[in-house]
Amino acid sequence: MSDSKTDCTEPRIAVTEPEVEALVRGICFKTGPPRKLGVEVEWIVHELSTPRLPVTPERLEAAYAALRSVPLRSPLTIEPGGQLELSSPPAASLTECISTVSADLDAVRTVLAEHGLGLVGVGQDPWHPPRRFLREPRYDAMETHLDRTGPAGRAMMCTSASVQVCLDAGHEEPGPLGFGRRWWLAHHLGPVLVAAFANSPMAASEPTGWLSTRQLLWMEIGAGRAGAPPLDMDPRTAWARHVLDAPVMCVRRDGGPWDVPEGLTFREWTRSRAPRPPTQEDLDYHLTTLFPPVRPRGHLELRMIDAQPGDDGWIVPLAVTTALFDDPEAAETAYRIVKPLAERGLSLPAPHNPLWLDAARQGLRDPELHETAVACFATALEALPRLGAAAEVTDAVRAYQDRYVVPGRCPADDLLDHLRATDGRAHGKDIST
Repeated sequence: MSDSKTDCTEPRIAVTEPEVEALVRGICFKTGPPRKLGVEVEWIVHELSTPRLPVTPERLEAAYAALRSVPLRSPLTIEPGGQLELSSPPAASLTECISTVSADLDAVRTVLAEHGLGLVGVGQDPWHPPRRFLREPRYDAMETHLDRTGPAGRAMMCTSASVQVCLDAGHEEPGPLGFGRRWWLAHHLGPVLVAAFANSPMAASEPTGWLSTRQLLWMEIGAGRAGAPPLDMDPRTAWARHVLDAPVMCVRRDGGPWDVPEGLTFREWTRSRAPRPPTQEDLDYHLTTLFPPVRPRGHLELRMIDAQPGDDGWIVPLAVTTALFDDPEAAETAYRIVKPLAERGLSLPAPHNPLWLDAARQGLRDPELHETAVACFATALEALPRLGAAAEVTDAVRAYQDRYVVPGRCPADDLLDHLRATDGRAHGKDIST
């Protein structure tokens, strides 16, 4: 969820509504042959000795201070609740991306272990309530804004973690790698990825009734903030309208608290020019405050996958997603496989329609999602060798398929099984391995 912070002291030139639409259409979809990919991996930081104990802010700060001196190829950022995120640089291949992030994670884990801390891959902190670690104007404003829709916003900010896969937008022309097709596929493959990789069934040490509580949180903060535009029009037009009609999270100020308007859309801001005229820097910042399941940032950022268990669990969703998008044969097959699901997602844009709701609540217990996931994993396994994936990556995907996808399970089921086996008590040492 972390994004670059725009300096609000830069010279400001006001933008008009037509200028905003033109800028969004140009900024958010940069087309061409798919050549690059990336991944952003988020983690909950926990005590190695007693994972269920909260890590104090002082211990987190000491560990992060030590990490700032570690040379990493992937930028490291800290989330509002103290979660850690590594964002890979754009990679030319799946192998390069995995190699870079794996090396960086090894270095990060070594430093954290010296401070008695470790990383746990889970989509929603199963033990602790939301607690702010970062105190910055951006997050103060975000908290104020999101509190208006209920407690989900604070949980999203402070207790959630994900695997975000970043892919090029694709060719301008039609075809399996065309950007319109990839945009459509991302939104309909999205619930399959939610279901197959659901890993957040608990909050406050109790089951929530959802296999992906993290996805539930995103749905609860509202369509304007975390929803997708409709898919029945040109993606550029749909996204530009969505950006203009989305609520403004905050109006930044030089010094002092930022304004947090209520009910002000960016379109209305360009027309009223109050409390001050919006600038391109404000637009750039506004774009970082929108969290749809598929976010266009020049490339496509798929944001719907829960953080995964194990040191290397993140590699499987990265590999599967890359195979289904970047191998032309697999992309065409995936499009056909997920097409029958589309009817369940027609009533509302993602993620607020029945298809996404069922994926988050039931995972692969849903028969249609299960059948689709089995076919998608088989397709990905056929494609990975064509993309030059290492044998260990293909083996990891096959092992995940056999352990979870074919039986209709997901990592969330392991957590729930352990909870039942321990008479309502979930031990951190089992969740973090």
